[in-house]
Amino acid sequence: MRCRADRERLVRQPMIALLNEVADADPRYEDFSVWHYRTDSWWWQHQSAVIRLGRKIEINLRFSLDGLRIQGAWWYPDPGQVDLFRKAVASEGSGRELSAIVEDVRKKGYDISGDVMKRPPRGYPTDHSRTNLLRHRSLIAARPLGCEECLHTPETVGRVLSAAADLDALLTWLVRHVKHAA
Repeated sequence: MRCRADRERLVRQPMIALLNEVADADPRYEDFSVWHYRTDSWWWQHQSAVIRLGRKIEINLRFSLDGLRIQGAWWYPDPGQVDLFRKAVASEGSGRELSAIVEDVRKKGYDISGDVMKRPPRGYPTDHSRTNLLRHRSLIAARPLGCEECLHTPETVGRVLSAAADLDALLTWLVRHVKHAA
C-alpha cells in the first residue's frame, strides 16, 4: 500500500499537474487522461497520459526511469480512417504536404513508425512516389525529452509545449484528413 501511495504522490500526480499546466498554456490540450494502475509491473514503472486532438489522433506522454517521452500518434484507426488516410496521401496536394511534414519532423529528431504493411496496398501503384506513406495503417512520431527528474521541474511545461509545436503540423494534417471516417 505504501508503494501505491508513493507512486501516486511521486509519479501520477506530477503527470496530472504537468498536463494541467500544459492545458492552461494552450486550451487545445485540455482533453487529456492519465492512466491508472495495472497489475503488470511495466505500468508501475511507466506513467502514461494522452492528450486527445481528434478521433484516434493524440499526443502521448510517458514518464519512466528513462525520463519523459512524447509522441504524436494516429493509431488504432476506426474503420474508414485508413482509407481516408491513403486517399489523402495519394492526392498530389495533401500527399506532398504530408511527405514534407514527415520529413521535417524526422529532421527534428523524431522516429517515424506505425503499423506498416510490407507491400503497397491494393489499388495503388507499386511505384507511387509516396509508397512508403501509403503502406502505413497508423503513423507515430516519437522522441525522448530526456531528464529523469524533469517531470518535477517548471521547465517541463516548456519542453512539452515545444515538442507539441514540433508535432503540430503532422497532427493538424491528420485531424484534417482522417478524423471523420464513415
